[in-house]
Amino acid sequence: MSSATTASAVLRTARPRQWIKNLLVLAAPLAAGVLLDADVLPRVLAAVGLMILASSSIYLINDVADAEADRNHPTKQSRPVASGQLSPTVAVAAAVVLSASSLAGSFALSSDLGIVVTVYLALQVGYVLGLKHEPVLDLAVVSSGFLLRAIAGGVAADVPLSQWFLIVAAFGSLYMVAGKRYSELQMLGAGAHTRRSLLLYSDSFLRFVWGTAAGITITAYCLWAFEMAPPEGVAWQTISIAPFVIAMLRYGADIDRGAAGEPEEVVLHDRVLLGLAALWLGTFALGLS
Repeated sequence: MSSATTASAVLRTARPRQWIKNLLVLAAPLAAGVLLDADVLPRVLAAVGLMILASSSIYLINDVADAEADRNHPTKQSRPVASGQLSPTVAVAAAVVLSASSLAGSFALSSDLGIVVTVYLALQVGYVLGLKHEPVLDLAVVSSGFLLRAIAGGVAADVPLSQWFLIVAAFGSLYMVAGKRYSELQMLGAGAHTRRSLLLYSDSFLRFVWGTAAGITITAYCLWAFEMAPPEGVAWQTISIAPFVIAMLRYGADIDRGAAGEPEEVVLHDRVLLGLAALWLGTFALGLS
């Protein structure tokens, strides 16, 4: 196999489409209104790049560990490691290089960011090596990956993280992850054995989890918006509650029909959801100006 073919297989295994998740690093500095500051933006963008390296290394390790199960999955069987296009040895070597680079870069940027990336990698490796097969724990660990991305942005920008921001990030992540599992269960049906934790989940339990997570997320966001709203003038943060809640409901409709197995695909291809996200971002940003 040529080096170009190998590099292409490594890149595909690193999941470029899922790098969009690392934009969560921008959330805390954006919420604090400092994202575009000259001394903040370069550090935050560097943190996004470092989280891309870290998450890519986990995808590589995951595909090596899951190669056998992926061969029995209707879509994952075409992944480079499962299909034999990428050697497990090469995948692991690439993962080591990427994770080491992310750690070195993170500690060079700040010790706190280095700690966040270390915790992220440790939890995700634990997930790959066994926690993914433990019901509820798998939801918690995947959700923590989203939360740690958001924390990484705050640490990189050196801004304090509101308790409401952390709750919204944590339970918003759980809402999406529970929805992803529900969609997988609907899609796989009798083939749910390709992910062992799904065997111990039921439709009703996952509905309970995503409903609970959605309720906490919306409540925390409302409290956060009320806290940020100015005593005088237009309370744009409060107004932003409306598109935020409608977007949550729209995504809930995608979950309910079993179409949220790949959250990044839903976000990128649901035009109404993108419009609601833009409206929410616009009203929220106006409150920061």
